[in-house]
Amino acid sequence: MTKRTTAKYKIDRRMGENIWGRPKSPVNVRKYGPGQHGQRRGRKLSDYGIQLRAKQMLKGHYGDLTEKQFRRTFAEAERMKGDTSQNLIGLLERRLDAVVYRAKFVPTIFSARQFVNHGHVMVNGKRVNIPSYRVKEGDEIQIRERSRDLAMVTMAVKLPEREVPSYIDVDVKALRARFIRAPELQDVPYQSVMEPNLVVEYYAKN
Repeated sequence: MTKRTTAKYKIDRRMGENIWGRPKSPVNVRKYGPGQHGQRRGRKLSDYGIQLRAKQMLKGHYGDLTEKQFRRTFAEAERMKGDTSQNLIGLLERRLDAVVYRAKFVPTIFSARQFVNHGHVMVNGKRVNIPSYRVKEGDEIQIRERSRDLAMVTMAVKLPEREVPSYIDVDVKALRARFIRAPELQDVPYQSVMEPNLVVEYYAKN
């Protein structure tokens, strides 16, 4: 089992949720957390615990971002006009690795980060190898010619458990996607309930 797969399953079990809707998630079989005391973790969470869990869920969904990365993104969302929680979702969904994952060019958000990092992705005809690169409305994201026959790509486009969201237009044959707009919370196909409003509350107190 690869390190990325292990990390993904650990997050699922820690949260007690199948965050990405994967059919092989251990949570589908065991709803309790990992470790010898996992089955005892049934006590009611405090308000702080609920807010912290909401933050961990959202961080985990995007590949278990570091606290520094996530807080920086939150700070930017807070400076923008409008609802901070919606701004936060919009910024996270504009990450290049998130767009590559949503377009179904790779099977997981973890593989999306590695895929971008290894230089397999082009934005508007130029190679970009920074997973956190922020795409803009109208940007065209394409898999490099030499990377199109990679096993993970051919497997990912056929995955039945995910659909491409409406804010990304995908040409499957050309392995090309266009980012149409930054989405709002209700537009994002989360497999688990995400509550960015609780993340705002968490950072307001910490």
